Amino acid sequence: MQADRPVFGIVLMLGFCVLAPMGDSIAKVLGSTMSMLQLLTVRFALQALLLLPIVIFTARSLMMSRRLFRLTVLRTLLHIIGVGAMFLSLRYIPLADAIAIAFVMPFIMLLLGKFVLDEQVGKNRIMACLVGFLGTLLVIQPSFAEVGAPALLPLIVAVDFALFMLVTRQIAKDVDPISLQTVSGLIATLLLLGFFALASPLALTDFTFAIPSAFEAWLLLALGVLGTSAHLLMTWSLRFAPSATLAPMQYLEIPSATVIGYLVFRDLPNGLAALGICITIGAGLYVLYREQQLERQAANA
Repeated sequence: MQADRPVFGIVLMLGFCVLAPMGDSIAKVLGSTMSMLQLLTVRFALQALLLLPIVIFTARSLMMSRRLFRLTVLRTLLHIIGVGAMFLSLRYIPLADAIAIAFVMPFIMLLLGKFVLDEQVGKNRIMACLVGFLGTLLVIQPSFAEVGAPALLPLIVAVDFALFMLVTRQIAKDVDPISLQTVSGLIATLLLLGFFALASPLALTDFTFAIPSAFEAWLLLALGVLGTSAHLLMTWSLRFAPSATLAPMQYLEIPSATVIGYLVFRDLPNGLAALGICITIGAGLYVLYREQQLERQAANA
């Protein structure tokens, strides 16, 4: 089994934190004209189509043991639910707000990693996660009272992706990341096409298919590429580092989302939210510094 390389895992997670909000911003743009099921189906179908040629060209195997296949199916279902809930929330609340609310997820993941997987979680990482969580609370704008029920959707994303990350950690060291993402994309596409077949006669708003314009087609392609690349980086990161190590680093997705939200939608956080972002960045950089220290000490020993 491959040994952990925490710093490399953190670098890969940082790539996820940049690419994921970019994909979410595209989903927010497309969500006003396309059904949720269409967005999800295209997102996962492109994942399979982009990665399958790589699997074939590099002679990777898609075969899995029964245990790993069951975990992959569970991971795929969690992935569909999490991405769908995030895409839906973006119809109602700004990008940075949705991601900020969802960022109770690393805190949940840290606790699950410690108490479910029995991972080693030092007090410094716990403190960094708590500080990052407090920063997240400052970023959450507007309040639940102002947003209403859609504010609950990012909380669903938080719980869902905490479980998704833990399941991924159980698979990541035993399955090649590209093969895993390919199988997951194929499973998701089959499931979502099945939903289309069942829901089409009912003519439900979020279960219909619309022919995209040329511009929308390019955006859909970008959504698939960014989503595939981001979650490939996440999967790779969990191959090299425990979920408890990566948990605080994911807070850096919030400032990424804030910058992208401003550039695309002209959404800008107020002073309190900006303070929260600074606290979040500080907590994440502290964890990176600590992991570098620990890795250096282990190398010297």
